[in-house]
Amino acid sequence: MAKIAIFAERYTIRSSVELAALSNYRLAAFELGHQLDFLFRNELKYISNYDAIFIRALTDPLNTSYVVARLAQMLGLRVIDEPESIRICCDKVNMYKRLINCEILIPKTVFLATNEVSRENASELFETLGVPLVLKAPNSSFSLYVDKVNSVDQFIKIGKKFLRRADRIIVQQYLPSDYDWRVIILNDKVLAVVKYIFAQNTWRLMDRSEDGEVSKVYGMAVEDANPQLLEVALNATKAIGKSLYGVDIKEVDGEYFVIEVNDNPNIDAGNEDQYSPNIYKNIIHFLAGEDFE
Repeated sequence: MAKIAIFAERYTIRSSVELAALSNYRLAAFELGHQLDFLFRNELKYISNYDAIFIRALTDPLNTSYVVARLAQMLGLRVIDEPESIRICCDKVNMYKRLINCEILIPKTVFLATNEVSRENASELFETLGVPLVLKAPNSSFSLYVDKVNSVDQFIKIGKKFLRRADRIIVQQYLPSDYDWRVIILNDKVLAVVKYIFAQNTWRLMDRSEDGEVSKVYGMAVEDANPQLLEVALNATKAIGKSLYGVDIKEVDGEYFVIEVNDNPNIDAGNEDQYSPNIYKNIIHFLAGEDFE
């Protein structure tokens, strides 16, 4: 029997779909003969009592979750997400450079330092990459500090705003689409495939339409997914590591472009698990040091 802890912050269990998912992990552990407890910030002194730690809180090298990951690693525990994946995925410059080095197809991408965010460079990038452009701060999550710009003035304004958080920004070609694929992968194995359909006249998962419509999540069986989609996602995660990832991919004219590789991806009850009910048991198997599907 493995002793597993889920580290969560209080905000993690405010949503009903997140709470239901946490309950599903616990049920999966019990059914597989393992112990699973929830561990909060004021209980970290007990971390050495466990064999494995699963982080279900916002990961960032500046957050408590990273301290948990490092401590678990130092104690020799199995941990999701492990510290290296957190460091890479929370620095989009690092992440994109790894994807580029592994020849993963991504939107055309340029990195700009503080002194390079100029009107001259903005004009040149609009000419070479097209209009609009997407600007990203390296340490953004949940589409925060990600914006679309259509003019030089917008480019300068948003770029300087993002540079208050970092010394570089990412400029990317805009690829219009009505949806993103999300492929969830653990240790080089695909756990789930979903399609995030954006609300009407929006371009990001977090955006609402003018009448309040929100994005929708549609699951599909892994075996029904296009093999090329899965291959692209698996190759992208191999550029990062062997932890738990959510790969966001756009399908444009039959080609698959990796938009991001996310550590600690959402797995919400009724969403990402729609056609992958075994996702909870597979993660528990991994944490217990067991083989999984």
